[in-house]
Amino acid sequence: MLELTQEEKAILNSELATTGDKTALSIVVKAAEMLGAKRLVKITSSHIDGCLYHGDSGVLFCENLAKNGAKAKVPTTTNVGALNFIKTNQAKLSSEKLQMAQRLMDAHINMGCTPSWTCAPYQIGARPKKGEQVAWGESNAVAFANTVLGARTNRYGDFLDIACAVSGRAPYYGLHCDKNRNAEILLDVTDLPENVKGEDTFFPVLGSVIGRLAGDRVCAVSGINKIASEDQLKALCAAAASTGAVGLVHIIGITPEATNLPHVFGKERPKEILSIDMDMMKGAFHKLSQTKQAGKIDCVALGSPHFSISECKKLLEVSEEKDFKVPVYVCTNRHTAQELKAQNIYSKLERLGVVFIIDTCVVVTPILPGSGGIMMTNSAKFAHYSAGNTGYRPIFGSLADCIKSAQNGYATLNYGPWK
Repeated sequence: MLELTQEEKAILNSELATTGDKTALSIVVKAAEMLGAKRLVKITSSHIDGCLYHGDSGVLFCENLAKNGAKAKVPTTTNVGALNFIKTNQAKLSSEKLQMAQRLMDAHINMGCTPSWTCAPYQIGARPKKGEQVAWGESNAVAFANTVLGARTNRYGDFLDIACAVSGRAPYYGLHCDKNRNAEILLDVTDLPENVKGEDTFFPVLGSVIGRLAGDRVCAVSGINKIASEDQLKALCAAAASTGAVGLVHIIGITPEATNLPHVFGKERPKEILSIDMDMMKGAFHKLSQTKQAGKIDCVALGSPHFSISECKKLLEVSEEKDFKVPVYVCTNRHTAQELKAQNIYSKLERLGVVFIIDTCVVVTPILPGSGGIMMTNSAKFAHYSAGNTGYRPIFGSLADCIKSAQNGYATLNYGPWK
């Protein structure tokens, strides 16, 4: 039985609360009842996935909330939208759909959301601390918040996310609770060769292995280098959350609450212990490509999750400023783009043939020309979604592979240990 506080009851019953506030809280209450939560929990931030246009009903719902006085009660960032506000013609949508997509984005701004339009809010300052209760949408962001930052959130879907932001509360269930954050399975990568762990593709490939083995279970991973970069951890989280439904990976020595193995399993023993070997990793690497890993390519797509400043710098460095023969789509957000322009990196990359996709992404809105092409990518998430969402079949490789392929106009892979 769900128990509400006096304050929550007052919001639902008070004439002082706006209709929008009441609606939002009532949605959270209904969700909590369906999920079996016994109470609600106050949150400190929210990240909204429901700002991406999927149909008119979502637009009308959010506009109605805003019209009725709904305002975010906690700092709230927005995920990617369906268009680039600066270059709206990049999205191949009808004028009617473009208008509706913009109305949806405007409705979230009107409710007090920060117009961040990024799937990587943790790269632009939204960084809850260990133990903070938050309500985030977007699978990679959820996994990153739990795994790397030590915050606590479930994967909040469209419209429940904005309801949580407006009410300042979330159902207290799942990964908000101590007991549900204990790992069930242990994946050990200790025996993998160190040169493999140093590969540019190691983390997205490992993430895809984790996703397939863990599904939606909390798992622990031992044997990863403790000095892994945030970009590497971002790639792992995105792969695990898209290949599977992983919300939390306890990386021993990296995840804030995963100081040692006994701690992440609580008083229980692992239900399953698996040693990750090279055959499993090689299989995962090749499965990320959905066409023969040779021949002509039509484009390169980078930035799922959104490319960081450091990744853009690496792109420029590895390219050695040699022109590309096919478009290289780099998805990122306006904040990163502004910093790249200030550092004179943005224009240099554009001159090489980079097409920046700002505030959105090539696999969530129609940007790529036609369909049925071949896309080279270093993103396991792009590799997972591209065929279904864009019609482009992916070839997966390292960033260096992607750059060399773009410069040659055909797939050029250095398989290294993945042969």
